[in-house]
Amino acid sequence: MTTTALLRTADELHARARAGRRAVVMTMGALHEGHATLIRTAREIAGPDGEVVVTVFVNPLQFGAGEDLDRYPRTLDADLKLAEQSGADAVFAPGVDEVYPGGEPQVRVSAGPMGERLEGAARPGHFDGMLTVVAKLLHLTRPDIALYGQKDAQQLALIRRMVRDLNFGVEIVGVPTVREEDGLALSSRNRYLSTAERRTALALSRALFAGRDRHAAQEALRARAREVPATHARAEALSALGESRAAADTHAVAKASPGGPAAVRAAARLALDEAARLDPPLALDYLALVDPSDFTDIEDGFTGEAVLAVAARVGTTRLIDNIPLTFGAAS
Repeated sequence: MTTTALLRTADELHARARAGRRAVVMTMGALHEGHATLIRTAREIAGPDGEVVVTVFVNPLQFGAGEDLDRYPRTLDADLKLAEQSGADAVFAPGVDEVYPGGEPQVRVSAGPMGERLEGAARPGHFDGMLTVVAKLLHLTRPDIALYGQKDAQQLALIRRMVRDLNFGVEIVGVPTVREEDGLALSSRNRYLSTAERRTALALSRALFAGRDRHAAQEALRARAREVPATHARAEALSALGESRAAADTHAVAKASPGGPAAVRAAARLALDEAARLDPPLALDYLALVDPSDFTDIEDGFTGEAVLAVAARVGTTRLIDNIPLTFGAAS
């Protein structure tokens, strides 16, 4: 097993001999199996001659007023052990003075319009702080590859956009969301949930899976439609199929065209509405079906990749989740 070095300064990291490619996994600590999957994937990509560096830094710039900066778990000893077991060569855990030697930076990266939607609307300034520290950590660690989880889909999209727009010489790799057996997406914030709150929180993944299942049924219907000759009988058959499916899923679904995003949103919304009546209740921030290139809502007739995303509070804990979907001809 790799013996993982704990480094506190960029000079220590830069002094390390480099042979193959360096892969970096950025974290705020409190590592769990989701992070372990990122580290193992980085190990596979870097190969035996490469180097895997895990950063552990709780970035104050991306916490807004009233958010949980002071409460955020800091478990460096456990993080170092998990990183070592997962194949990391080094953990870079700088202090705030190392990352921001002059105090809070006056020059920052702006997330632009995409950073003002969904998570950005709920947490003003969050993505500017996130991109600023990611840019700094990319400069400090000098990787060839950087890996991020798809659970934070908007974050991943913005990092990809920054790297493309500002000509960072690094490859960005997204790694699929890791879930617990009951479907809850792994998150450092899950530890805040009581047993009852966790039961309510399962509505996030239930809603996403319901939307995914509705989408799969619609895409199957579209595929069948393409196989049937364009006749009056075909139109009647499709109408009957659409009506029978819609009856099972509320009037909103009934109004959606087969294969349409509205039906996917409606199916997901049912699970969230049910959870709002639980004890404790789920308080929805947003449910959105968006184009991952800019995180704007998609409309009927859309084809291509999409993201079904949800954010909600259970008790004092705010959780996010998402799943990717493909609409239309590209599926």
